[in-house]
Amino acid sequence: MARQGNTRRRASARARTGALAAALALTLGAGTAVAGDTLPWPGESAVGANQPYQHGYSSTDLLRWNPADDTDAELLRAKVPLQTRIAPDATTQRNPALPADTQQLTLAGDYGNAFFESHPYTNEFSQYLFNYWQYSDVYASWHGMPTEGVPVNYYDPNLDWKEKWFEFGAVNLPNPGYTNAAHANGVRSLGCIFFSPNDRGDQTYSELLVRDAAGNFPAAAKLVEVAKYYGFDGYFFNQEDTVAAADIPTFKRFLKQLRAGGLYVQWYDSIDNTSGRVSYQNEFNSVNAPFVRDKAEGDVSDSVFLNYWWDKSKLTRSKGYAESLGLNPRKSVFAGVEAGMYQFDQPYNLDNNLGTDGAPMNAIATLGADFVSSDYANKTDDKAQSAVFDRERRWWTGSSQGATTPEGSWKGISEYVAERSVIKGSTFATSFNTGHGLSTWSDGKLSNGAEWGNINLQDIPVTWQWWIDAASSPLKADFDYGPKYTPAGRFSYQKIGAYNGGSSLVLSGRLDSDNTVRLYKTDLNVKAGSSLSLTYNKPSADDDSQLRLALVLASDPSKVVQVPLSGSGKRTEGWTTVSADLSKYAGEHIASLGLVVAAGAQPIENYQVNLGALALHDGVDRTPAKPEKLRIDQLLPGSDELFLSWQRSDYDTVRRYDVYLDDTYLGGIYDDVYYVKRFTATSGTIKLVAVGPDGSRSKPATVPFDLSSAPADLTAKAGSDGTLKATWSPRQTGQPLTLEVRSLDTANPFTKKVTVTGQQTSATLTGVPVNGDEYLLTAKTENGTATGVRGTFADTEISPYPATAVKISGNTFTFSRPTLADWHTLTVLEDGQPKSFATTYGSGNKPYIVRGRTTRPAMTVTMAGSTSKVVAVLEDYAGNKVTTVLRGN
Repeated sequence: MARQGNTRRRASARARTGALAAALALTLGAGTAVAGDTLPWPGESAVGANQPYQHGYSSTDLLRWNPADDTDAELLRAKVPLQTRIAPDATTQRNPALPADTQQLTLAGDYGNAFFESHPYTNEFSQYLFNYWQYSDVYASWHGMPTEGVPVNYYDPNLDWKEKWFEFGAVNLPNPGYTNAAHANGVRSLGCIFFSPNDRGDQTYSELLVRDAAGNFPAAAKLVEVAKYYGFDGYFFNQEDTVAAADIPTFKRFLKQLRAGGLYVQWYDSIDNTSGRVSYQNEFNSVNAPFVRDKAEGDVSDSVFLNYWWDKSKLTRSKGYAESLGLNPRKSVFAGVEAGMYQFDQPYNLDNNLGTDGAPMNAIATLGADFVSSDYANKTDDKAQSAVFDRERRWWTGSSQGATTPEGSWKGISEYVAERSVIKGSTFATSFNTGHGLSTWSDGKLSNGAEWGNINLQDIPVTWQWWIDAASSPLKADFDYGPKYTPAGRFSYQKIGAYNGGSSLVLSGRLDSDNTVRLYKTDLNVKAGSSLSLTYNKPSADDDSQLRLALVLASDPSKVVQVPLSGSGKRTEGWTTVSADLSKYAGEHIASLGLVVAAGAQPIENYQVNLGALALHDGVDRTPAKPEKLRIDQLLPGSDELFLSWQRSDYDTVRRYDVYLDDTYLGGIYDDVYYVKRFTATSGTIKLVAVGPDGSRSKPATVPFDLSSAPADLTAKAGSDGTLKATWSPRQTGQPLTLEVRSLDTANPFTKKVTVTGQQTSATLTGVPVNGDEYLLTAKTENGTATGVRGTFADTEISPYPATAVKISGNTFTFSRPTLADWHTLTVLEDGQPKSFATTYGSGNKPYIVRGRTTRPAMTVTMAGSTSKVVAVLEDYAGNKVTTVLRGN
């Protein structure tokens, strides 16, 4: 997110207008877990005019889904493949007694819980970044999202959350940035399907159960297609509305089709298998078990999230019942914990999930563990983020400081779930990046002073926060985000920042005994050419301490092999890299990787060392090839935005791509597209560098640009008569200017190109669509850089509500929800008088059906007279109206 560098820049563009995002408070079970609102980011972090964001899906949206006309689809895909975790090894666990097969599901928001600002990355340090993938097996999205096309200005963040008069999708997809990070750590990523009497208006499960002529479920096929396209692994199904008893067998076959499509499905403990009524069992028994394994249907879903009101006896029975069905309860039965509601004062004691052998009987699931940020009063204050980090550490490990003794009654998830890892093979690299920063450094030099948040850039998290063995007081560990960072009060280290990225790992304090710092659980193969390099910065004075690599070999896990790094007691002038030859250990497997800070002859006060990078090389040159086909897809000076694309290599070869403007870092991702906001440069060179799994960096691919010959102040305005008027200020009057308008909806392709003289300042393109699609208008001289502006075509088109969508029985009319993509209201008039329709949350009646807020029962209306004239007036978001006569003349 460029703001610095030597490149010439324009003045900052206008701020985006309109009200923006906030959080949706949702209900799971009878209790309510309310996440604090994620309000629109202000100032430099405010949403970009065309910044891609996710949206929800209704069942009708789902059935017509096509990635070609799903807004920003290509920029919202996760591309990191799900990584395989290493085999369990109890000998290197913090608690060797913990069974390694106890699974954990985290059902939570992502960066926040914003309606219109669910981005894969943005320029904000204080958005939430999850850092404990090692204790989770599944991360499921709990994030309300409006359906596509809802005008942003329909939302007023100052109103009560029940006053959201627009539609939220029953289907919500996981954030692609979070999916990428989850996959990099071997964690499945799930979307969420949610039905309740209020929260999703008239949307209902029955719309998903419609079959085609072959007996298959088109909606299930679409859910599989959506998951495969967007790169996630399945769905958490939260059915909190009554299911007709006759529909239960069909519902199970629908779930089976999802699983047959290769998806993981978790069911919520909410429906009675016989009656279909909402009924929370709080244990695994004959009432809910058939939604996991059914005697007639076989396996229906992969697992169940038990409602929260369990106790020791219920969890004991759950284990026994699962085993009686041939299920592993540590993988199939998840004891639910309401993290967001009760936080560290839990009424649910996970010790009740321990069997007589002291091991967990069932898997564990949490709802709302992102409360560590979302319910923290100062969550948006960059200076207060150390408290968020401490709260998160306490939730996962029991201690905000990483101590072995829990704070209070909450012992932490790690008390019950063994740590996992994906670190394997013969190479490994980390720069200790947590996925956000207040600045960015490249090879120890400040590359960009702007804050950022991008979980795609998160390195594999340190396995243990913290595991430091010392005979007396251990050093204190923290992530150092540089001079702008405000650490917790217990720290007094010199703030240095990162070597590469946004953070380094700092160890500081009184060094009076050897400190063994366990960092990563691994299964790394040592080759004859293997070496391990450490980049560090020691700002404290020269002393007789020494840094040593700490290797635990699988052949002797009780021993820590120490490999000295010579000269590491001296104060450094900035960052320095030392390398250790590991060839003497060829054929061994490193089961744990860490560092020993060896003490000197006398205690050392105010010791500090920052770890900037750690990399295992195997002697093979794995430097990626220079990226190919880098191009500027859209350069939008009026809104300060840039869209890039390139050809992506496979994940085994390239772990991410770093994007630069000259030497200013703009961001990075494993993908083949990237969006940059606050891009104010007028000339320079875009550089793209591929980073390999051992940290090696390719030669850069480059694309220069120069706006000195491009027209300035390009604008466009679409008319309802099918015209598009473009205006600009010419810079090179001697060259013709080519204007091209292109629909961004590739399912309805439209392109038109005209060439005008260099002296012209405006042009009108005719015959453009009037369907409300988004467009890109570009302007380019023969040898100049193409610049553009985005907008929407005028919308004058609307399709009528079909009379066949209404079931008429005598004087009773049952209306189906319109299938028009951008419908807003449906007014039903009897002899010219509007009928009245109840709305969700008991918010009063409206003289029309309003998308997302009319209740399902209210969609059935009894007319006053048997011969009255009945018409339906459909209105879309643009205000277009069309009338359908349903009865009478």
